[in-house]
Amino acid sequence: MVARTRLRVHDEPAFVLHQHDWSESSLVLEVFSRHHGRVVLIGKGVKRPTSQYRAVLLPMLPLRLDWSGEAEVRTLKAAQFAGGHVMPAGDALLAGYYLNELVLRLMTRDDPHPVLFDHYAAALAALAAGEDVAVTLRAFELLLLRTLGWLPDLAHEGLRLLPLAADQAYRLLPEAGLQPCGAEDSGALPGGHWAAVERALAAADPWAALRAQPALLATAALRVGLAALLHYHSGVRAFRTREWMRAVRRVGPLAAPSTNEPAP
Repeated sequence: MVARTRLRVHDEPAFVLHQHDWSESSLVLEVFSRHHGRVVLIGKGVKRPTSQYRAVLLPMLPLRLDWSGEAEVRTLKAAQFAGGHVMPAGDALLAGYYLNELVLRLMTRDDPHPVLFDHYAAALAALAAGEDVAVTLRAFELLLLRTLGWLPDLAHEGLRLLPLAADQAYRLLPEAGLQPCGAEDSGALPGGHWAAVERALAAADPWAALRAQPALLATAALRVGLAALLHYHSGVRAFRTREWMRAVRRVGPLAAPSTNEPAP
């Protein structure tokens, strides 16, 4: 009988999305990796004061991880900081937690999307560098929805498949795509605006193309339209991190949310 080889992953680019206690000295880690997608790891002993990984396994830090195992929950073997940006601060920190919640809610485990991983890494770097939060979030939301197949063609009506009229207002509906509406409707944008977003998404480097046109993204109507799709496909009415961000705006700076709270 031939022994089964145990899967071992070495030097994998990854980010910690969320962590919670497993025992007094160990953690369960939800991780977004470049070549393996979302995976769950047990970090044995990483909470001990003497652990070399204690200060490394933090959300939003670029990491290189080793793990082993073929079960749903694998065992962390090594972790090191990959260099680059540090954790964002202030509103950008909460925006980073929002990106993590989107990945946790909308991506299934063990489903790799290397290009989306690169967009996620670029979004975190932009937040850490103090770039526009709203533009960064809209760009990632668009790319996440398009990668997962949930963003319809933004150059045509969803039901009749007619090209958009540049001056006609349209709103984005989860089950019908872009539909004509009044200019005063929530989420309404001119057809020319939607078509420009579609052209940016179709560019060779969609992240750069979207970021190069911040006026396309920094609109409340686009946020409303994308929020409808995100809520529909995630099955939740509100994202926890969105509520945190609203609370910060109402009462001023708050302490950063604990990474040991239950997963959203």
